[in-house]
Amino acid sequence: MRANLKRRLTIFCAASALGMTLAANVFAQEFPEKPVRIVVPYPPGGFNDTLARVVGDRLSKIWNQAVLVDNRPGGNTTLGNNLVAKALPDGYTVLITPLPFSALPGLYGAQLPYDALKDFSPLVLAANTQNVLTVRSDLPVNNVKELIDYARKNPGKLNYGSTGSGSSNHLSMELFMRMTDTKMTHIPYKGSAPATLAMLSGEIDALYDNIPNVLPQLKAGKMKAIAVTGTQRSVLFPSVPTVAESGVPGYEVNVWFGMQLPAGTPKPLVERMNRDIVRVLKEPEVIKKFRDQGVEVIASTPAAFSQLLQSEVVKWTQVIRDANIKVE
Repeated sequence: MRANLKRRLTIFCAASALGMTLAANVFAQEFPEKPVRIVVPYPPGGFNDTLARVVGDRLSKIWNQAVLVDNRPGGNTTLGNNLVAKALPDGYTVLITPLPFSALPGLYGAQLPYDALKDFSPLVLAANTQNVLTVRSDLPVNNVKELIDYARKNPGKLNYGSTGSGSSNHLSMELFMRMTDTKMTHIPYKGSAPATLAMLSGEIDALYDNIPNVLPQLKAGKMKAIAVTGTQRSVLFPSVPTVAESGVPGYEVNVWFGMQLPAGTPKPLVERMNRDIVRVLKEPEVIKKFRDQGVEVIASTPAAFSQLLQSEVVKWTQVIRDANIKVE
């Protein structure tokens, strides 16, 4: 009798699982039946916003449904991130997720209102760029070696800007100082535009920033680019060396941009959305548009993005701990 009961329970569980799988597949096929929202945890402008609007515009045509961009800046991006973490896992709320997302666990610890690795379902690693190390046009520094020498002779007297504690440009400089035994004074700003203006006005001496954000100023000769943070030179600045080849071996910061969903989103739906977004990202027009800004399309699988997120959280938590970085 117990054997029969066990068999019946096994059959029931298998049937239930099959039913849930079939239901999830049907839901994924019929998605979306209402507007989809892409949450950008930054103000309008910058590549995070560009990514959301380019992808959203094309997805709306594929899905025959509105895709809305919702800019939710605040709390060092935690406001927008938490909004998506607490949303229904039904595919209708998507989060733009750049590199700084992986630094927040190290910055906030237990105060973070969500779990960065448990409360989200990675969707796609969309694209990758580099930060470029720039200095004031009138600073007597023309390469990384000269910057290191100048900083060592003037400890703490050089000011460097960032778009806030835990931003990719802040982390890039903290890693640089740790690997070169230099010390500069951090001045955070509320975004790339005010940080760039501070550089142009002479308020700061050095600035790491995403290539797309400072491209116009570099082309105009208003700032000096002395190095890029990736493992290869940028196609936009082939004469500008990497930090690593400039005398800081092992230095590397890849500035990535991805998209996530709330944890618990059905796997068939994640896979369906990933296929559609990859299709958009691989359009020649999109590839060219991004490349003209110094951004390379990646268009990864959800699993590949998940692996990157896990390794990046470990990396930047250690950098933050070693540098004793605090939220400012």
